[in-house]
Amino acid sequence: MVICSLLSRCEHGGKCTQSWSTFHCNCSHTGYKGATCHSSIYEQSCEAYKHKGNTSGFYHLDVDGSGSINPQRVYCNMTDKTWMVIQHNNTELTKLKPSSGINQHLAYFNYPADSEQLRAIITKAEHCEQELSYHCKKSRLLNTPVGAPFTWWMDGAGEAQTYWGGATPGIQQCACGLHETCVHPEHLCNCDADGVDWANDTGPLTHKEHLPVRGVAVGDLSRPGSEAAYKVGPLQCYGDLNYWNSAYFNKETSYLHFPTFHGELSADISFMFKTSAASGVFLENLGIKDFIRIELSSPFEVVFSYDVGNGPVEVRVESPAPLNDDRWHGLRAERNVKEASLHVDHLPGATQRAPPDGHLHLQLNSQLFVGGTASRQKGFLGCIRSLQLNGRTLDLEERAKITPGVRPGCPGHCSSYGGLCQNDGRCVERYTGFTCDCGLSAYTGAFCQKEVSAYFKSTTSVSYTFKEPYELNRNSSVQASSIYSDMTLRAENVTVGFRTTQAPALLLYVGSYYREYLAVLLNRNGHLDVKYKLQSNRDAEIFRTSTRNLANGQLHIVSIRRQAENLYIQVDQYEQEEFNITSDVEFNAIKLVMLGKVHDSGELDPEIARLNALGFTGCLSVVQFNSIAPLKAALLYPATSPVVVTGNLEESTCGFSSPSHPHASETTHSLKDHFGTLGTGEPIVNAINSDSALIGGVIAVVIFVILSVLAVMGRCLYRRKETFQTPTPKAGKPEDSPEFPFNNEANSQYVLSENQREHFI
Repeated sequence: MVICSLLSRCEHGGKCTQSWSTFHCNCSHTGYKGATCHSSIYEQSCEAYKHKGNTSGFYHLDVDGSGSINPQRVYCNMTDKTWMVIQHNNTELTKLKPSSGINQHLAYFNYPADSEQLRAIITKAEHCEQELSYHCKKSRLLNTPVGAPFTWWMDGAGEAQTYWGGATPGIQQCACGLHETCVHPEHLCNCDADGVDWANDTGPLTHKEHLPVRGVAVGDLSRPGSEAAYKVGPLQCYGDLNYWNSAYFNKETSYLHFPTFHGELSADISFMFKTSAASGVFLENLGIKDFIRIELSSPFEVVFSYDVGNGPVEVRVESPAPLNDDRWHGLRAERNVKEASLHVDHLPGATQRAPPDGHLHLQLNSQLFVGGTASRQKGFLGCIRSLQLNGRTLDLEERAKITPGVRPGCPGHCSSYGGLCQNDGRCVERYTGFTCDCGLSAYTGAFCQKEVSAYFKSTTSVSYTFKEPYELNRNSSVQASSIYSDMTLRAENVTVGFRTTQAPALLLYVGSYYREYLAVLLNRNGHLDVKYKLQSNRDAEIFRTSTRNLANGQLHIVSIRRQAENLYIQVDQYEQEEFNITSDVEFNAIKLVMLGKVHDSGELDPEIARLNALGFTGCLSVVQFNSIAPLKAALLYPATSPVVVTGNLEESTCGFSSPSHPHASETTHSLKDHFGTLGTGEPIVNAINSDSALIGGVIAVVIFVILSVLAVMGRCLYRRKETFQTPTPKAGKPEDSPEFPFNNEANSQYVLSENQREHFI
């Protein structure tokens, strides 16, 4: 074992095995990879997972990459901002009542991450918060701006803090006191009024140095009639200060310099780059004879070179496509006593083995040059970001602020990530990354990939109303859209997703102030009909597709596109069908877009009216008429959209094609967990604390006993039957063993549903 004991350098718990002249590190159980188990297989933040196109879910994070901190499993909530959510053992609202002999209630919170992991996560995040809530009934919170408070909380370092959620450190008050909005202005917290009705003080703790909350002490519970409830929400952070730390080099002679890189036996260098230049040196560090350098040698090749005294070694990766396309590319170079490797994007990596005999130590003594070289070779033109050496991020932005020819930050993220925005989502550039604007899409979600769907009953309707034409001289409805309907359409793009067993059925109706209309319907045989009436003195034209019965309870997507007299209809993945409109080609003065039952049916075509009388029962999804998404407006923006909803309408997953849908397992969490008080009502606590939970528990026990007895009886009968048969051996079926992130105790916040998945990269 001489080689393993002296030279292996297996890291992160990798197990060393040796042959006659070399060694091997087994990394399969570690969460790391590489010749010495040096490189993590996980991303360092939720931000990094999002920019690989991942949606919300559980992920493992390795916050320091190849550093010593172990990976941690967290929930990533991919919204406009990428939130990382870490639960603790009690995020429910906990209600307290007076207990004889007990003057103070103490609660401690345990997190699935250790202190080092939590501190690293919080430090590198752009923003962190944790909601702190106190509900009171004749139970004071702080009571006074000076002196000892009744209630306090313990920060991440175990120190007592006497400011409450929404306030700032150093002042003993609540959010309402800071903003002068307390119900009783003479107090600095709502609960300090000591009222007999329920009140509450709630707000976020945002001072990163004090997070996470480790405990809460509640003190004013000893008086008759005193009641209180507290809640500490999960730790939530967004942004990754290291991931977007970048610099823009706009001169070939410009560079940033840092202290000497110490990677004597192990060097791990990673960064992202973006350029339109044909070549340039990314970084270089020299010694007396030794050196290390990474450069773009041509538009198609990256070279990692070094010398530890055995002569120069070069590791090259060639790309079939140019790397100077002004898009972000990822690079990782590693060197250890066994080998050197270079990886660029998802291209096949290149490896060079170290000589069995020779020098091992990389000895450098000059400054580290980034974006240029000490030998005045051609420097780099473009952007470098997220530069890490042996797990430590270099602050490029701070150095760039004081260096001529280098600017902090880097524009143009949409050139690399804009393709993640789906379904007509528009990429919007931000200083740190991008966001997808889904305003012109019928979809929602971080990448405009999530279907907006709802289940309709026969009486449900959604009406999206346009403003009346100027020439009608009517008062515009307060519900009308800002788009006037006197525009003339010569083209439409319509999408309707539906799932129903009803036939006939009216799926979509677009009406005009001039009694022109477009109707999408299923006839009595379940076939799709599209009806256009664009001329008042002619009957409506019916265009029927050749597809089979669509009223089969399966999800179908219909796309309708009209360009003047040319009409194109496509159902699901079937071949698009083309039709020709023989009447007028102008659709004038749109009045409304209707889904479900048209309640104002006085001007409907008689045949449409007969269909409308039935209403629609089933699912509608991702409905769009040109730039209008009426279902999305009704479900997500009812207060600001010109929509009228009649009957029950709730967002549903009925528009997902199947449980295997790529986004069906996405689970997003609101930033504020609604635990609910309205006005001064009593706070709603987890049902496990109520009498109904006791009744439910008794019923569950009875059912369990009955099922157990039946199971025993069935097993006995089965065994008795087996005595009359020749037993046949069967292959055992492995049991499912889903992984749960937390224990199954009553105060655990998360229970994984069937469709939630854990993602590994």
